Amino acid sequence: MIDTFEHALPHGITLSCRAAGPVGAPVLLFLHGFPEAAFVWDPLLLHFSRPENGGWRCVAPNLRGYEQSSRPPEVEAYKARLLVQDLQALIALESPKAPLGALVAHDWGGAVAWSLANQHPELMQRLVIINSPHPGAFVRELRHNPAQLAASAYMNFLIQPGAEERLAEDDFARLWGFFQRFGAQGEPTWLSEDVKNQYRTVWRTSLRGGCNYYRASPLRPGDAHHPGAAALELPDSMLQVSCPTQVLWGLGDHALLPGLLDGLDAWVPRLQVRRHDTASHWIVHEDPAWVMQQIQGFLAAPIQP
Repeated sequence: MIDTFEHALPHGITLSCRAAGPVGAPVLLFLHGFPEAAFVWDPLLLHFSRPENGGWRCVAPNLRGYEQSSRPPEVEAYKARLLVQDLQALIALESPKAPLGALVAHDWGGAVAWSLANQHPELMQRLVIINSPHPGAFVRELRHNPAQLAASAYMNFLIQPGAEERLAEDDFARLWGFFQRFGAQGEPTWLSEDVKNQYRTVWRTSLRGGCNYYRASPLRPGDAHHPGAAALELPDSMLQVSCPTQVLWGLGDHALLPGLLDGLDAWVPRLQVRRHDTASHWIVHEDPAWVMQQIQGFLAAPIQP
């Protein structure tokens, strides 16, 4: 069974959460991306909370800006340091006596997770990243790979004034197109009417917050108003991740190309990469059984020093 509740954090942000598993058990924390919400993790919450799969306490927050979590209107409220602050406070509430068993994150959730793992490795035993680029690799590819630059051009639509209103037009037609454009060919078979209704419920309140993640970040292609990644100089100290890390990647991702996997071990020495030949950016929807199998094996393996 999935429980829903809200955590009021000490710095004034509230995060609505979905969870399964016993309170007090070791915690797995799941972070969604755009244009998703915490509900996308429900199959994984149920799977990993079962005693035969570890009996974990599984928690998936709606990130700030989404669903019933706090939705500040200002772009500045979505800076990386504030998103990291939210997770620090949430972990202190959900796992106060021990580090997370693992932090599992997709897309924008992964962007925040890379930062948290770099700045606070003591908060997690393991990190699992699903189709979310390491910041060092993303800067490199945006600068030197024309194909990735073209694939990321959609970001410059999402930062435009009024992008959220255009996304909402015609029953969110552009957003359904995201699932097709960045996914496998044809109509996504997982996108049932029930799933669409879950998304509609979230999108009615969350599109401004979702777009503000892009507006607040310099990790994007440049435009006439901002140089984007071309002006970024990220020191090596901001890129290192010391905890054991598993990267899962659907190679059919049309937004985040496989070149983003190159050279990761320079920043993430305790790295395991698993590629899915046919899944896309929406791999959590498309093949949750494969995702669960990979994470299950990673959790079961002993942590090497």
